[in-house]
Amino acid sequence: MTPDHNSAVRLTQDLIRLRSINPPGDEQACADHLARSLEAAGFEVAAYSFAEGRTSLVARLDGDADAKPICFTGHLDTVPLGGAPWDRDPLGAEIDGGRLYGRGSSDMKSGVAAMAIAAMDVARLPDRKAGLVLVFTAGEETGCDGARFLAGLENVLPRAGALVVGEPTGNDPLIGHKGALWLQAVFRGVTAHGSMPELGDNAVYKAAKGVLHLAKHEFKAPGHNQLGRPSLNVGTLNGGLNVNSVPDHARVQVDIRTVPGQSNETILEEIQALLGEEAEIARMVDVGAIASNLHDAWVAGVFELCERVTGRRLDPRGAPFFTDASVLVPAMSQLPAVILGPGETAMAHKTNEYCEVAKIEQAVGLYTEIARKWMGL
Repeated sequence: MTPDHNSAVRLTQDLIRLRSINPPGDEQACADHLARSLEAAGFEVAAYSFAEGRTSLVARLDGDADAKPICFTGHLDTVPLGGAPWDRDPLGAEIDGGRLYGRGSSDMKSGVAAMAIAAMDVARLPDRKAGLVLVFTAGEETGCDGARFLAGLENVLPRAGALVVGEPTGNDPLIGHKGALWLQAVFRGVTAHGSMPELGDNAVYKAAKGVLHLAKHEFKAPGHNQLGRPSLNVGTLNGGLNVNSVPDHARVQVDIRTVPGQSNETILEEIQALLGEEAEIARMVDVGAIASNLHDAWVAGVFELCERVTGRRLDPRGAPFFTDASVLVPAMSQLPAVILGPGETAMAHKTNEYCEVAKIEQAVGLYTEIARKWMGL
């Protein structure tokens, strides 16, 4: 059986043309389009929406009851287009010079399409020893909302034995990624006329002092060999309404990237102590780090396959971004996972985003071989 690479390119184009920019998301059109094709190929497909139009899919292909299936996952939403003008229609899915352009071409409708085509190819084969499950989610870009919703439903996610995440990696397998803890801290004060600051209580000063403490902070957790060290960045600091008043409100937003072994609860306590009791801290995004065992036989096999197909020696490393694996790996009992997709990491979220057509075609072959080996085909 030869995988239908051209179908993956066409499906990527179809998905790009179906607008799913988050916010607001509206992934339902993409989910419906995929569901029709997967049902026609013999998959049992179910849709789950955490809000109107915010639809995720779970598509199952049965194997032996005693064998755990393999799971492939990707998200259907994209980030906004940005303020800079595009040279091409961002929803036009134009192919030029071997590149497929459009929002979501790399991150990550190409990965979703390649997974779907590979899955439909293996669905034609008889005598499957194990099954295959596709999990296509809504709302990943804003904190894994769709995956979290699925994880909260009973008996929806599969009891899988391995997970492939189709985020953009240029078809190089990655063993995991850092976690993310995004926090917002609000400081309150008392307003007064700017010419009489002694009558007020300046919230911006409080926030600024807190930011200086954050700038000096270093996490005690050791680094990870493939993921590096944890990090902290103050992304925004704002407050006040006008120059001639003492501000009674200030807000700081902090982006913390974590490594395996760190507790987000403990980190939150550290940040509260640095900013002081007056700081009102709320979580914006809270997703954990994941890292697969390099000595796991399945993980090693994926690396060997990718090295053989790409002709490159691949050193184990992690992704700089978080993925739905943050939610899905613990929800599926800490199964081994690799991040592997045709898009380019550097193209994610960029103006004039594109994906190499050849990488989409290559990904279909990789996903097909990974699935066939797991399923005993």
